[in-house]
Amino acid sequence: MSLPLAIRFARRELRGGLRGFRVFLACLALGVAAIAAVGTVRAGIEAGLAEQGAALLGGDAEATLTYRFANDEERAFFDSIATQVSETADFRSMAVVGDDRALTQIRAVDAAYPLIGSVTLDPPIPLAEALAGDDMRPGGVMERVLADRLGLSPGDTFRLGTQEFVFTAVLDSYPDNGSGGFSLGPRSIVLTDSLADAGLLAQGTLFDTDYRMLLPVGADLAALETQAESRFRDTGLRWRDSRNGAGGTARFVDRIGAFLILIGLSGLAVGGVGVSSAVRAYLGGKTGTIATLKTLGATRGTIFLTYFLQIGALTLLGIAIGLVLGGGIPLMLAPLIEASLPVPADFTVAPAPLAEAAIYGVLAALIFTLWPLARTEQIRAATLFRDAFASGNALPRWPYLVATVTLVALLLSLAILFSGTAWLTLWTAGGIFGALLLLVLAAAVIRWIARRLRVVSRGRPALRAALASIGARGGESTSVVLSLGLGLSVLAAIGQIDGNLRQAFNSDLPEIAPSYFFVDIQPDQIDGFRAQLADNPAVSQVDTAPMLRGIITRINDIPAEEFADGHWVVRGDRGITYAGAMPDGTTVTAGEWWPDDYAGTPQISFAAEEAAEIGLRLGDTMTVNVLGRDITGTVTSFREVSWEDAGIGFVLAMNETALAGAPHSWISTVYATPESEAPILRDLANAYPNITAIRIRDAIDRVAVLVEGITAATRYGALATLITGFLVLIGAAAAGERARTFEAAVLKTIGASRATILLSFALRSALLGLSAGVVALAAGILGGWAVQTFIMENDYAVIWSNALWIVGGGIAVSLAAGLGFAIRPLWARPARVLRARE
Repeated sequence: MSLPLAIRFARRELRGGLRGFRVFLACLALGVAAIAAVGTVRAGIEAGLAEQGAALLGGDAEATLTYRFANDEERAFFDSIATQVSETADFRSMAVVGDDRALTQIRAVDAAYPLIGSVTLDPPIPLAEALAGDDMRPGGVMERVLADRLGLSPGDTFRLGTQEFVFTAVLDSYPDNGSGGFSLGPRSIVLTDSLADAGLLAQGTLFDTDYRMLLPVGADLAALETQAESRFRDTGLRWRDSRNGAGGTARFVDRIGAFLILIGLSGLAVGGVGVSSAVRAYLGGKTGTIATLKTLGATRGTIFLTYFLQIGALTLLGIAIGLVLGGGIPLMLAPLIEASLPVPADFTVAPAPLAEAAIYGVLAALIFTLWPLARTEQIRAATLFRDAFASGNALPRWPYLVATVTLVALLLSLAILFSGTAWLTLWTAGGIFGALLLLVLAAAVIRWIARRLRVVSRGRPALRAALASIGARGGESTSVVLSLGLGLSVLAAIGQIDGNLRQAFNSDLPEIAPSYFFVDIQPDQIDGFRAQLADNPAVSQVDTAPMLRGIITRINDIPAEEFADGHWVVRGDRGITYAGAMPDGTTVTAGEWWPDDYAGTPQISFAAEEAAEIGLRLGDTMTVNVLGRDITGTVTSFREVSWEDAGIGFVLAMNETALAGAPHSWISTVYATPESEAPILRDLANAYPNITAIRIRDAIDRVAVLVEGITAATRYGALATLITGFLVLIGAAAAGERARTFEAAVLKTIGASRATILLSFALRSALLGLSAGVVALAAGILGGWAVQTFIMENDYAVIWSNALWIVGGGIAVSLAAGLGFAIRPLWARPARVLRARE
């Protein structure tokens, strides 16, 4: 094998231009661009979060407590390590204007707030002036959407709990809005001191206190975190600093970015079909050249290397185009993207995501071109002269098969490394491979059926010609079904998942969900609360339970996060309840519930499903920190807990004497007719101003908006995959134009009209599009079912409206591509075409 000779041959071949490689370059560039663009946007957001971590957090470090304010020892520690400390409380409540009420997320602040950044108000007045209010009432600011909903203008009054406030300004922005996570209501800000008589921050009510700190320059954040956690490990204190100021936002961006890149890999797989087809068609056209080289003594290694170098050079060109597009478009659209994001972003040329996209592109190109390239060296010169390359199906030699498998394994390994989600990556890869296998088998079945149906198409020349073309060996059936089918499969799966999520949010809610979720009911109010609803005929059910919040710190004297491997039940604080007799509707799956009058050492009943996930067993001990006090109990039972019906559910319950003495509040769910919801809320809010009501429908709508954003992003990714499939389809149609020209010439010679030939081409495209759409629909339904059942653990139903769009889209796209390349064959002169084939 002579490398210099192969380089010379390759360079001379490339002088002929890029004819035949436009689809190759487009597919590769689009796939790489999609991955590079997603990676660039994710890197920009991560850079913004890292640069402004302190601003997002509201300080260099933050300590959070649940249900309480810091004690003297904790506050002394904060003051000793910080140059300045700001105390804020965060909770939900009802903002009331006359008879109108709306849920709001309140941040109660002190005079030092904010430590970093500034609050922007409309009209533009200082925050201290806005919160000072007037001579009679303290001031409050709230986001515009809430002020508009309540019809508030500066100078108007509103009520929080039992305290009246004067509305002084609209809250346009505040510096620590990236650290609060998901909220059910718009933000309001008031002074903590103004809530002293509001009844909203009593012991047992649901609130978090955050202590933001400015630290000395050069402070060792890691050392301070270790010191705080070791000193206050058993008090429920949680530490966060500017290294992870965005908290869950950063994790969410990373997860959704990884997911979108995996969808991008689906697009690259579709493009790989086009790459393989383009290489195969190109080499098929080089049959004479390859045969000549072999006749003149060129070794098969030299021939393989000649075309490998050509394809390699074009691959680098396609990847370069993709990197320029994928890295450049986010930079050009940076102002628009930044304006639409709820978090800061800093878009620059990010080498890491571009390198990741380039690696994916190189490996995909190698995987999909190695097979057709390998076949050039095993076909004899005499066979090549008979144009056998286009019709042969021989497998390449085993070294190439091993190399292909190795490249696929390497691609998967790198995808797992880059995404950090092995399970999701393997599921995605399995889905892509399964869809490709299904589509290849479907293409073979379609060809077989087409050959059998030719018998019944007698007397219908257009249909007979279409079926003959579909069933022909070496025809375009496989490439059309693969290219169009895989893109439609991804789109169909996302459509089914999206439709099922919407159906779960909208269709099922009225039958299974309560009307309201009430929190912060004080123990001395719960009897009156129940009595007020007892005689209301519109109320069908009222469920109540005492509620505390605590942190599971240790299991069997092992740190809980270590024992449970970071499971969600041990991250942060959890809702906890207590009971004497076993509540109605409780189903114990293992162990026994404690006696009604039990007064011994604490016993724990744990959710059965979550217990199995973390490896919890009957008899295990568990330490829970409640309001800074450790309570250690023994797990004596497991019980069923349903999270799907929006009702009351607790992972952890204890016997009554273990918790009844701790400050706490009650929660309640109320099931009522829709028309009675407003009067019920008004009556309860008037009787108990401190109670917070969360309308379940509003909460579901807020979640639905979030889900809509995620599904929109995945739909765009699927659309890119479909566009790639369309490009592959165009390439297949363009490659088959010469065959169509010859076919049209033969049909004209035996008397077929242009209309008959055009109808034949249309039927062929429509039938292939229909077949691809049906197969894609089956793959999409299967994929949607798998995601809904095994990942989201939800019920699944086929969304037929989405399904019909997939089938119709397959037919339309195939028709457009097929008929677009049927014009020249229709007008070609038979004599010239047939003479050229002699």
